[in-house]
Amino acid sequence: MRIGGGGSHRSFSETAIFVTKCVRRGSGNTLTYIKETTLAGLFYNAAMSGTSHILVVDDHREIRELVSRALAKDGFRVSTAADGKAMRKALADSRIDLVLLDLMLPGEDGLALCRSLRAQSNIPVIMLTAKGDEVDRVIGLEIGADDYLSKPFGSRELIARIKAVLRRTQETVAATRGEPRAKRYRFDRWGLDTGARELLREDGVTVPLSTGEYDLLITLVERPQRMLSRDQLLDLTRGRTANALDRSVDTQVSRLRKKLERDPADPKIIKTVWGGGYMFTPTVQHE
Repeated sequence: MRIGGGGSHRSFSETAIFVTKCVRRGSGNTLTYIKETTLAGLFYNAAMSGTSHILVVDDHREIRELVSRALAKDGFRVSTAADGKAMRKALADSRIDLVLLDLMLPGEDGLALCRSLRAQSNIPVIMLTAKGDEVDRVIGLEIGADDYLSKPFGSRELIARIKAVLRRTQETVAATRGEPRAKRYRFDRWGLDTGARELLREDGVTVPLSTGEYDLLITLVERPQRMLSRDQLLDLTRGRTANALDRSVDTQVSRLRKKLERDPADPKIIKTVWGGGYMFTPTVQHE
């Protein structure tokens, strides 16, 4: 099947056949489709938490859906975004292993987004381009894209390219990531030193943190005043080792509250968003 060709936009007969095969496939994994919002449509399979997470950025809904189903069928976790704003939110909310980025996007185009992403991260990027845009493909590769694919393209070729880039970049990413630079944060009556991994109270007392508590706290501190679901917190703190049925987030939140809050029974720092998740409410200052 070809994805991104003119025919796929005018006729959905091929799409309908493909969707039927995906939904009725005889495997042990069950796809759960979550309605797409203006921020990001998520196609999440609970049994696939140990696989690579791909972010598909394309302003054409039918292409996002086709690519998402093709990747999910092959065992990938997939998130989608229609523009740069949604892409940034998805990158902030989840651990993304590769970005599939369309060149022609409303607002910021793919080249600008690739340049911005490469300045902040070494996440691999595959550019999707219209056939014949050789100059743009060259520019994309020069500013940091790892590969490009011309539309229309087949799902098999797309998956092969993604796997090749992931294999090729895995060791490079691990080698260049190194130790993150130490940071210091201040919030409420607390200070957090990431170099020493210490939580300091305003009176100078050091409060010990377990690894799980520290990972959760740094995730919250770096995303203040934002509601994060339990699934997002699991993904951000534990990545591929997270289990979809894992309730350890609630346990870690409870432990952190006992250490951070003046009254753990009436939390002001880590608030529960009923039916949603948790929000870190204080203003955070970087030192």
